Amino acid sequence: MKNEQALKELVKEKYAAIADQSIEQNLSSCCGAGGCSTEVYNIMSDDYTKMEGYNADADLGLGCGLPTQFAKIKKGDTVVDLGSGAGNDCFVARAEAGETGKIIGIDFTPAMIAKAKANAAKLQFDNVQFREGDIEDMPLASDIADVVVSNCVLNLVPNKDGVFKEIFRVLKQGGHFSISDVVLVGQLPEALRKDAEMYAGCVAGAIQKEVYMELIHANGFTNIVLQKEKAIIIPDDILVNYLNEKELADFKNGDTGIFSVTVYAEKPIKAACCTPGSGCC
Repeated sequence: MKNEQALKELVKEKYAAIADQSIEQNLSSCCGAGGCSTEVYNIMSDDYTKMEGYNADADLGLGCGLPTQFAKIKKGDTVVDLGSGAGNDCFVARAEAGETGKIIGIDFTPAMIAKAKANAAKLQFDNVQFREGDIEDMPLASDIADVVVSNCVLNLVPNKDGVFKEIFRVLKQGGHFSISDVVLVGQLPEALRKDAEMYAGCVAGAIQKEVYMELIHANGFTNIVLQKEKAIIIPDDILVNYLNEKELADFKNGDTGIFSVTVYAEKPIKAACCTPGSGCC
């Protein structure tokens, strides 16, 4: 596996190209990156088209869930979307937060930021903004977000622990996140795990489900809930690019599972340092 910076550059390069691909290309591949399948079905992403705020120009078919559906966004909330792409989740979040809400999308791919800003301009939304930046070091002040959402992005980041620390920092006390992501149960075949193209395609960058959930707990979040889970089946015509016949059979008949999960967790409210009757007042 390449070093972290090299992987980031790989992802940035791939997603710059993806910004100009059609949704049909993206839906038939792993998060839009390479290995397009001739099988006509959606490998990862769920259907956004019935959700209020959906905008077809902003839907690149790159997700692996519907985090905004589970995010408990209220009118007036400040919502931050990590890896906002062309803005789809931001526009859905805006429909829930309303005109008094504030939506901030963060993406480190300039082509995606440009596409998202163009979409927001066409919609004439003045409370949706997009910022270029790294979600391991967000261009945001601390304690500003009521809700953080993200869709199939953290699996692309080598330092997932750093991202959860940043989410904790930017959330207000009592704020929460709803994140859809790709996780593993069991070990990927070595060819898939090491291949950079599959890393950009979300799979090789995924970590074990139990490790993922523990990272959330270790970073201080509470009330952690697995809101949704579904198996992801990678078509044979993608897998044959990485596995020989025996490896393919072993993989399909083994215990390894690739899953899309949507996880909810809260940043706890700190207890007052001095409460009546405690003797400190």
